[in-house]
Parts: sequence; structure tokens; C-alpha cells
Amino acid sequence: MIPLSDPDISLFELDFVSATLKSPRLSQGPMVEAFESAFASHVGRKHAVAVQSGTMGLLLGLKVCGIGDGDEVIASPYSWHQVAHAIALAGAKPVFSDIDYWSGTLDPAKVEARITPATRAILVGNTNGHPAPWDAFREIAARRGLLLIEDSTEAIGSIYKGKQVGGFGDFSVFDFSQPGPLVCGEGGMVVTDDQDLARKLRQIRNRRLDERFSVVVGGQPSFHVPMSDLSASLGIAQLERIDEILERRKMVENSYYDHVRSFEGIKDPYIAPDVDEVHWFLYLVHLGTRFSRSSRDAIVTDLHTEEIEAAAYCQPMHLQPFYQELGYRKGNYFVTEKVADRVLALPFHGHLNEDQVGFIVKTSKDASLNVGAGSAIY
Repeated sequence: MIPLSDPDISLFELDFVSATLKSPRLSQGPMVEAFESAFASHVGRKHAVAVQSGTMGLLLGLKVCGIGDGDEVIASPYSWHQVAHAIALAGAKPVFSDIDYWSGTLDPAKVEARITPATRAILVGNTNGHPAPWDAFREIAARRGLLLIEDSTEAIGSIYKGKQVGGFGDFSVFDFSQPGPLVCGEGGMVVTDDQDLARKLRQIRNRRLDERFSVVVGGQPSFHVPMSDLSASLGIAQLERIDEILERRKMVENSYYDHVRSFEGIKDPYIAPDVDEVHWFLYLVHLGTRFSRSSRDAIVTDLHTEEIEAAAYCQPMHLQPFYQELGYRKGNYFVTEKVADRVLALPFHGHLNEDQVGFIVKTSKDASLNVGAGSAIY
């Protein structure tokens, strides 16, 4: 089976993890603090707080910012990690907004049209690694007095106007689970330049041993969702190698570009003019309008038959039963639905070789012809 994702783990990571396994500390300890410091430095933020997942990082961020019952947070219904579930978990109302057809990120004009007196924050994602139009969102947030939250759970290393993703929100959230390039099993990170916000995040995350009887810290119950030193040691090693990991993925991406042109009319993945560099989270193929959701699913099935793990990138959040109970319906977000029905995620990781990429693309092309929809185009 050619897997959809395969973490780039070297002897360097194994040595780091082995040293931690031999240490007297596996739960949260010095390795977590070291990972936080290294990650904050890497993305150019002053503070980083490690947690168990990107979703939990967003939940804690919303909680410490006082966002909950009666508040609205605008978010995209289109993504893989779907950390926006944290909005509902925090007790707030998720207000979805449609995406830009080409980049897959939120459309600023559409977001502004969704703002109401109850809106407290905008959650903007760097979807599939492509940076959002951050200048426009920062202007809207400043003018309307809203918190701007950056969802970078699908992006690391991408650059918008000379600045790396993770540096645009009042706080930004990362996730370290598969299929991303930096993987430490499960885990996430919240980064910010706000010292008070970072302090509150640590207090609500968990209690350290020396804080168990603190009157000040004990004023609010914690979620007890720290990262372990075991995960952090893997994260540190992966971060040390992140440039190498991203470069290996870029080579696979370029191989896909060469092979995927055998699809009639296929275009290279879109990169917006203000974006300097994109490191894709998954390799996505956007099928043409002659394809339906069922034909896309049939292609996935054909690929699985040939032992190629592929997947639909997104099940839009507004079409999931929980959100339909909140009143969302099919047809609410035309662009999201159109794109989501026809997007195909192919295997993407640094261990793929040229022959495997060629086999994946040829099999995908054959499968697209088998469903009778013709060639794939944007």
C-alpha cells in the first residue's frame, strides 16, 4: 500500500526519543519547554504553548479570551483538520463563510458580510498550506475590533509577503499530527506575542507540580491537556530537520507537477500573487465540473484497489449533522460545496519516489476515465 502520509523519521529522531525514554521524565517536563522555545523562535513569535492537539489549542485560546455562550466566531467550513470544531466546544456559535475558489482560503469580502454585533473573532486558516490574504483580514479585524485567530494546522514554512505563517494572528494554532510535515504523534502549539495570553494559556492547560496548592493558579479549573516530553522530544528533532523535510516534500511536489500534466487541461496548484512560497499539506487534484462527488469517490475506490491510499480532502462542516442541527443546509456555501465535491488528496510525503508518483498519477488518470467523466481540469 502506498500510504497517504508517511512521517519523515530519521535516526536523529530515534536518538532523541530514545534519550527521553531513558530519562526519569516522560510526562510534561524540560523537553516540552525546549520544544516551546525552539518553535516560538522558528516561527518568529515571542511565546509558544504546547498542547495535545490543534483543536485543543484553539479551545484554550477561545476560553482565555472569554469567548463562549452568546458569542459568534466566523470560520471556514472547508479544511482537513477542522479545528473550528473548538468554537462549538467553547460554547460559542460557529458562523461559516464561503471560500475563495482558487486558494481555498476564506474570502475577506464574504467574511465581512457575515459580521454581526455578536461577532467576537475571525478564525482564518492557511488552507492546505496556502497562506490566507492576511493584510485584508488584519485590516478588517482592526477596523471592526475583532480578535484575529490564525489556523496554521495545515501549514508550516509557507511565506506570505516575506513573513512565515504563524505570525499573523493575535494567536496562531499549529497541529503536529499526520499528514503534516512535522509530526510528533499527536500534539499542537499555540503561538503569540502577548505575554499575558501565553500565561493564561499555560494556567488553563494544566497545573505543574509546584502549582498544585497555588491560590492564584487554582482560581480556574484547568483542562489538563499538556504535551508529553516523549512527544516534545520527537517534535524538537523534527523541527531541527524541518528544512530538510520540506525540501524532500518539495521534490515530490515537483515530480507530481511533471506527471500530472498528462491530465488534459490540468493546472498547477494555484498560488496567490502575494504569496512567496507554499509548502502543501496534501497534494490535491481538483477535478472538473464534469465530475460529481460520487465519481470522485469512485476514483478513490479504484485507487484503493490498486493499493494507493487516497481520500476526499474535505467533508464541509456545514453539511455535518451537528451543524445542520444549528440550521446550516446544503446550498449555503456554493464555492465550498463545489470544490469539496471534486477535490482528491493523493499520497504526499518525502518517501515517495519518481516511479511511485508516476504510478499514482497514471492510476488516477485511468480511474477518471473509468468513471466516464473525462479528463480532470480545474
